Amino acid sequence: MTEWQFIGSVAADAIGAAIAAIGFSVISNPPRRVIPCTAILAAIGHSIRFVLLQYAGLDLASASFIAAFSIGLLSHFSAYKLFCPATVLYIPALLPMIPGMYAYRTVFSLIKFLQSSNNDNEAIHYLLEIFKNGITTASVLFALAVGATIPIFIFYKRAFTMTRASRRIKK
Repeated sequence: MTEWQFIGSVAADAIGAAIAAIGFSVISNPPRRVIPCTAILAAIGHSIRFVLLQYAGLDLASASFIAAFSIGLLSHFSAYKLFCPATVLYIPALLPMIPGMYAYRTVFSLIKFLQSSNNDNEAIHYLLEIFKNGITTASVLFALAVGATIPIFIFYKRAFTMTRASRRIKK
């Protein structure tokens, strides 16, 4: 892969994540000044995950954890500048990284498993698919949740003074 193909694939992934984050952000009705920051956070986080998956050889859960930690850290500092809670920034930025295809395959395999009562080989196949896709979905969701909330525990005192009016008045 050439350098331009690499840049193009990362940029396409970042743009897609930014558009999705804007959509998720708008439906939660945040202040308008927050929406561009949410898009940038999603683009950065999704790009980090994309590079770690495609070029560093990490698995989906580990790459998602690192990307979520990056989003959580950046949203923590951005929230301080924007006078808003960090969750307003990192929740919409994380949503494009939810493994929807794995969740869909889990439910689809569950339905097929329930329908395959006569064929044992088919039932075993779908049971394995349920576990494989379900564990992947759960581990990625866990990695996203833990990765995004670790910065709150690292900067515990600062996390709860983001929107305080007393911080705005500095003489």
